[in-house]
Amino acid sequence: MAFSLPDLPYPHDALEAKGMSRETLEFHHDLHHKAYVDNGNKLIAGTEWENKSLEEIITGTYQPGAVAQNGIFNNISQLWNHNEFWQMMTPGESRIPGEVERAITEAFGSVQDFKTQFNTQGVGQFGSGWVWLVKDTDGSLKITKTENGVNPLCVGQTALLGCDVWEHSYYIDFRNKRPAYLTNFLDNLVNWENVASRM
Repeated sequence: MAFSLPDLPYPHDALEAKGMSRETLEFHHDLHHKAYVDNGNKLIAGTEWENKSLEEIITGTYQPGAVAQNGIFNNISQLWNHNEFWQMMTPGESRIPGEVERAITEAFGSVQDFKTQFNTQGVGQFGSGWVWLVKDTDGSLKITKTENGVNPLCVGQTALLGCDVWEHSYYIDFRNKRPAYLTNFLDNLVNWENVASRM
């Protein structure tokens, strides 16, 4: 079963007014995401993973504690990460539903405290990776960061919100200003209805 590149859930220019340009989405979705799809399909062809789901491949090929992960994991995990990432943003209004706001306030003190901690973790991820709001195995909400393509599935957590902090995700629009990119993501781009559906 070959995987395919999903269409963006909005036009390439739909996020421009909110700080993410058409050019960024053309490079990030059409080239980078597509490369993960193409490479992942090539790597799993003829292997035990060929007819498995993305989630099964990710959890089955992840190597806990390894400095570097294998090629199948890297590409398939990044394929999943990006599938989710596009859904986690919206060209519409970015308003937090009451139940999500209450859960975030209970876990982090306030929405602003959550944003500050999320930004700090994202900025603090050395090199390429992701920053996540997750539901942990005990049901609590936490902010985590992961290197390269590693994601919350690897440790049994549920990804509620994730932000890509690989340079290709922000360099066209924000150059080397990762903190500004993260602030803009949290203030303008998050699809909080999607977050609510994951909770």
